[in-house]
Amino acid sequence: MARGALAQASLADPRLRAAEGFVAQTASVLLHLPAPANAPDAGEVMPLLPPGLRAFALYVRAHAAYLSGDYAHSLGIAETALLAMEAVYPIPSIYLHLVAVMDLVSLRRADEARRHLLAAWELARPDDLIEGFAEHHGLLGGMLEAVIKPAWPEDFRRIIDITYRFSAGWRRVHNPVTGDDVADNLTTTEFAASMLASRGWTNAEIAQHMGVSPHTVKSCISSALRKLGVSSRQELRRFMLA
Repeated sequence: MARGALAQASLADPRLRAAEGFVAQTASVLLHLPAPANAPDAGEVMPLLPPGLRAFALYVRAHAAYLSGDYAHSLGIAETALLAMEAVYPIPSIYLHLVAVMDLVSLRRADEARRHLLAAWELARPDDLIEGFAEHHGLLGGMLEAVIKPAWPEDFRRIIDITYRFSAGWRRVHNPVTGDDVADNLTTTEFAASMLASRGWTNAEIAQHMGVSPHTVKSCISSALRKLGVSSRQELRRFMLA
């Protein structure tokens, strides 16, 4: 009955319909699920949202472009949204910087990725807004290990604690719905190294990027292969995130 009343209200008020579409699209993108049927077009939704939600909706759009493999387009959305923001909305801004990090690591532009990560970190630290870093850990391609861990080890530990809890819940929804088998038995370091290895990075490149020794990378990859029961780096991909 309540859902029916909400549906009727959304028909009468375009802003409610926009909010409904925003929530549905956000959930599907962030859980890496197919878009819901009959979801309104993002172009229709965006103008009806208040500025802070509009900025977050642009993050969702950039994240969707990232998942499709269009990293340059995703980066363009994120950086344009950040430049066009008339006021500072910390949470959308953090998430936009984080999706830019994801894109730049995928494009192997690590120095630019570092700048975006530190910009997100500067926004997050005053109010301890670390959850977004934990949510994105697996997609950040070892940048937390490379940048946050050496300078803020205690904060890094707290982020990783959240990552384990968040990832367990995320997989419980994502894996059964999609039939994917995103790994649940790797350490966060093993997962980050395996993500890069599955994308063709060499051990030396991963080591330099993450600020660890090649031996550490080799140990992480070997452990991941053993835990997942596969024999090649290419086979790791089916256990990784997009």
